[in-house]
Amino acid sequence: MIHYHGTPIACSDDQAARILKGRHAFVSYGSRNSVYQLSIVEEVCQSYALDNGAFSFFKSGNPVDWDGYYKFLDDVYGPSTDFAIIPDEIGGSEEDQDRLIMEWPFENSKIEGVPVWHSNESINRLSMLAERFQRICIGSGPGLHPNSAEWWMRINQAFDVLTDEDGRPSNKIHLLRGLNTNIFTKLPITSADSTTVGRKSSENFWSGPYKPITYFSRAMVLIDRIETFNAPKRWIRKPIQTEFNIWEFA
Repeated sequence: MIHYHGTPIACSDDQAARILKGRHAFVSYGSRNSVYQLSIVEEVCQSYALDNGAFSFFKSGNPVDWDGYYKFLDDVYGPSTDFAIIPDEIGGSEEDQDRLIMEWPFENSKIEGVPVWHSNESINRLSMLAERFQRICIGSGPGLHPNSAEWWMRINQAFDVLTDEDGRPSNKIHLLRGLNTNIFTKLPITSADSTTVGRKSSENFWSGPYKPITYFSRAMVLIDRIETFNAPKRWIRKPIQTEFNIWEFA
């Protein structure tokens, strides 16, 4: 699987370049600093994906600018870009999400647009997306915190749709905010992203006499912890039930 590290990496440009060199990045349109580091990403990363920034806009309360996002994609999408996420609305209805897909202006173009299925949405919608798109993003819906028992119950239902009878995925699956080793090592996904390295390389997240001294060394510890692990080939189905014990997945 591909491990995408979300930007910005909150350090000097030269350190950010050293951290990202030869890796894969996830660039958010919703973050000025992330967009600023795109030039570094383009220069040193193997590849990168482009996020619509919906979650960042939602958290900040700033209005979304999808026309600006479309222009941004048209300007920066290149050979090293893996895909771009189609706009979605955090907390929106399924009709809202489908409307944004219909408004996507890059149908049949060089830009691969990937829709988001949120875990609180219907399985019928997931089936529709799986039939139409080769790649799908899975995001967490309201009240379904990743790695909770409720979240796993919903993911179990989703992967019953996204895999064949032998547990092999029928689509490329990207897990948003999914670089938790307790999660991605259980799911046959193509890729996942998180901002763990960018957020937790700060000195504030470390303690004890053996904590790495520099931002770069702390980032390397986190990256090693994440990239040492991979996703499985197949989905191991769980019995149909109304609840899951979280320790089944630990």
